[in-house]
Amino acid sequence: MVSPSYRKSVQLTTSPLLASKTPVWRSKFIVAGIAFGFVMLAGRAAYVQVFNNSFFQRQGEVRFARTLELPANRGRILDRNGLILASSVVAPSIWAIPEDVERDDPEVRAKLKQVAKLLGMPQKDFDKKLEDEDKTFVWIKRQVDEPIAKQIAALNLKGIYQRKEYKRQYPEGEAAAHVVGFTNVEDNGQEGIELAFNKELAGKAGSRRVIKDRLGRVVEGVGEQVPPVEGRDIQLSVDSKVQFFAYQKLRDAVTARKAKAGSVVVLDAVTGEVLALANYPSYVPDKRQNLTGEQLRNRAITDTFEPGSTMKPITVAMALEAGRITPKTIIDTTPGRYQLGGFTITDTHNNGALTVEGVIQKSSNVGALKIAQKMTPHEMWDTYTALGYGQKPQIQFPGAVTGRLRPWKTWKPVEQATMAYGYGLSASLFQMAHSYTSFAHDGSIIPVTILKNTEPPVGVRVFSPSNALAVRKMLQMAAGPGGTGTRAQTVGYSVGGKSGTAHKQVGKGYASNKYRAWFTGMAPIEKPRIIVAVMIDEPTDGQYFGGVAAAPVFSEVVQQTLRMMNVPPDLAVKPLVMTQGAPESL
Repeated sequence: MVSPSYRKSVQLTTSPLLASKTPVWRSKFIVAGIAFGFVMLAGRAAYVQVFNNSFFQRQGEVRFARTLELPANRGRILDRNGLILASSVVAPSIWAIPEDVERDDPEVRAKLKQVAKLLGMPQKDFDKKLEDEDKTFVWIKRQVDEPIAKQIAALNLKGIYQRKEYKRQYPEGEAAAHVVGFTNVEDNGQEGIELAFNKELAGKAGSRRVIKDRLGRVVEGVGEQVPPVEGRDIQLSVDSKVQFFAYQKLRDAVTARKAKAGSVVVLDAVTGEVLALANYPSYVPDKRQNLTGEQLRNRAITDTFEPGSTMKPITVAMALEAGRITPKTIIDTTPGRYQLGGFTITDTHNNGALTVEGVIQKSSNVGALKIAQKMTPHEMWDTYTALGYGQKPQIQFPGAVTGRLRPWKTWKPVEQATMAYGYGLSASLFQMAHSYTSFAHDGSIIPVTILKNTEPPVGVRVFSPSNALAVRKMLQMAAGPGGTGTRAQTVGYSVGGKSGTAHKQVGKGYASNKYRAWFTGMAPIEKPRIIVAVMIDEPTDGQYFGGVAAAPVFSEVVQQTLRMMNVPPDLAVKPLVMTQGAPESL
C-alpha cells in the first residue's frame, strides 16, 4: 500500500516547470564539448612537452638560465730575476638590485650608511645608485679590497651582492710604471707590457650554465662547466733593481736642474736586452686619479728630437768605414765657423786644426760637417738607415715612434752638413741607445728586446771591428780630461760617450732658451757590457749642456748597474773627474 506522503511527492512532478523535457541532442552536445576540450588540452600538452618543447625550453632559459663567466687569473709580469712587477689579487665588486633594497627600514638605512663608509663613497653618490628602483642591476663599486668586501657581506643586506673579480698590483710603483703599464677595470691592458702582451696575460675566461631565481641566486647548475685558462706569465729583460736606481737618479736630476722631464735607457750591450727604461714624471699604476698626458707618456720611445752632437761619432764612423779618413786625419776648423748656403755654422770655440779624434773630443760642429762633406748623401743615408734611424724600432712595446729621416735625394748641401752634427733628422732616446750597439758590439747593430733573452743575438754588420774600436776610443776621450763629458766618468770603470745639447723646436723654428740635454755612452770601453742613454728636457737652472745636466746621471747609473751585474772593474784607481767639462757645440 502506497503512503499518502509518497503519493504527494510524486504528484509534485506534474508541475509544468519540472515536467519540461530536455532534448537529447543538447546533452550529447555538452558531453561532446567537454570531451573535445579534454582532447585539445591533451593535444596542447603533447605539443608543448613532446613536439615543440625546445621553443619553450629556450624561453625558460632566457628568463632564468644564465651563463656565468669564470674569470681567468691574469698572468704575472716578472723581471729578469723572477721578481714580480705586476700580479692579480682577488678584489670583489659590489652590485645591487635597487628594487630589492628595503630603504624604508631604519635598520637597513643604518647598514647602508655603513656600506657607503666602508667603500669610501659619499653618501649622496651611494644613495643615487639605489634611487632607480626599476633597475634590476647596478654596480656600486668595482674591485674593492677583500677585507672590506667581507665586512659588507657580514651585514647581510638584501639586494646587495658581490661578484668575484681581480685587480692588478704593481709592487715597483712609479719606478717601473712606463714599462709595465696598467689595466682598466675590466682587466684589459691599456699601456706598456700590459697592453703589448694583453692576449697572453689575459688567458681565456671559462663559463658555467646555471638556473637563477628572480633575486639572482643560483638554484641549479646545468650543462658542463668550462674551466678558465689562466693567463701566461711574461718575464721581461728588465732588472727591477737597475730600473729603480735609474729612475731614482733621473728624478733627482730633473728636480735639481728644474727641468720639465727626463728619460733613461739602459741596454745590455752583449744581448740587446733592455735592463731599464725610466721616465720622469711618472705615475703609480694602480692609483691613476687625475693623471695627465705628461705623466703617462713613455718619453724614451714616444718623443723624438734632433740628436745633436751624439750623432758626431756616427758621422766619423761612416767616414772611417768609407776609407775617407783615419783617426789621425787633420781637420782644420779655423776660425770656428763655416759659411754654407747663406748659413753660418759655428763652434763654441776656435779649436784650430784637430785630428778626427779631436773633433769628437772637442765636439766640433765645423769638424763634423767637413768630415760629412767627404761622403755622398746616399752613403750617409744608407748608414743612418742601417742603424735604425727613420724606422720603427722592432721591439715588443706599444707606441715606439719612427722618427724622421728624409730621402737622401732631397738633401741640400747645408742639410747634409747639419745632419753631421745631429740637426735635420729626429730620433727617440731609445733609437739613439740602439744605434750605439754598433760601437759596443764590434761594428754590428744587434736587435733589442724587452723580453728576457736566452739566445745570443744575431747582429747586422755596419762597421768593421777595428773602426768600432777606434770610435770607442774617441768616445773615451770625449768623456775624459779635455772632453765635453768628463762628469760621465765613474769609479773603477772606463767609460766612453758623447754629450749633446740642442735647441728645442718650436713650430718651424727653434726656441732660444729651451734645450734638451743628453748623454749616450757605454762601459767598460774595451769590452762594453752596457749602453746608457740619458735625456734631460728643458733644464732651467742655467746648466743645460749635456755634459753637465745628463752626464752625471750616466755616471751613477753605469757604476751601480755594472756592480749589480758583477762586472769586474777595469780601472785600478779612481779617474780624474773634472768639476766642469768644456761645453760642447750646440
